[in-house]
Amino acid sequence: MSSRRGVGLSAFQNRTALSTSYASHGASLRSTHASSLQNQLSVFQSLLHNFALQHGDTIRSDPTFRAEFARMCNAIGVDPLAGSNVKGKSGGKAGRKGSWWAQMLGTDVNDFYFELAVRVVELCRATRGENGGLIGLQECRDRVRTGKGIGGGMDVSDDDVLRAVKSLDPLGSGFSVITVGSRQMIRSIPKALNTDQSKVLEAIQVLGYVTCSMLEANLGWELARAETVIQDLLADSLVWVDEQAPENEYWSPAAMGADDL
Repeated sequence: MSSRRGVGLSAFQNRTALSTSYASHGASLRSTHASSLQNQLSVFQSLLHNFALQHGDTIRSDPTFRAEFARMCNAIGVDPLAGSNVKGKSGGKAGRKGSWWAQMLGTDVNDFYFELAVRVVELCRATRGENGGLIGLQECRDRVRTGKGIGGGMDVSDDDVLRAVKSLDPLGSGFSVITVGSRQMIRSIPKALNTDQSKVLEAIQVLGYVTCSMLEANLGWELARAETVIQDLLADSLVWVDEQAPENEYWSPAAMGADDL
């Protein structure tokens, strides 16, 4: 006769106690790990704060240095263009200190991006009749640098312009950055480009201009499709027409502007 005893109630109780012990130990490890990461992040943010104070003048005056510093901030989850400090969520005076840039470096850098955003808006509105609300990122940067039509120039980089456009998002202004072909462009009209329009603008970047017969030959489109897309682009001032050629040629003012700068 076998002397082995069956599994009783005590075995289930022991197994439950063991599972509870494992869960408690796991929670303790996660808490310790999170606390350690939080301490490391606090130390890094403190060092970043000291670095910002020490090199504030360079950050304000050097576009390349400013871009690298902003990327370093983003790597630890600090948004230089955030409207308020993270600590401001708890309310009180901390919530009224302004942006992270303003707290780290004073209001100069903070105002720099707002001023740049205003100039980008002014430039886009001033050139909308020429380009239909679509301007190349580099053309926008170069015009802001030289101050064409908007007052004195500003020493800015592509990264500065991109951040300035991004700062307009909360306003629902319709400003956005899109990629057409290999170029980044700022769109200042809420209307989105469809796939066919993007293909035509990309073809103009490569070829310099297009005709309906070129679109038929290169994209395999029917004539009606090519004419419809071209007419839509003409209506939005995104392309210009040269009627002196044997066949109407369509040019992009944004592409021509980039070539002239």
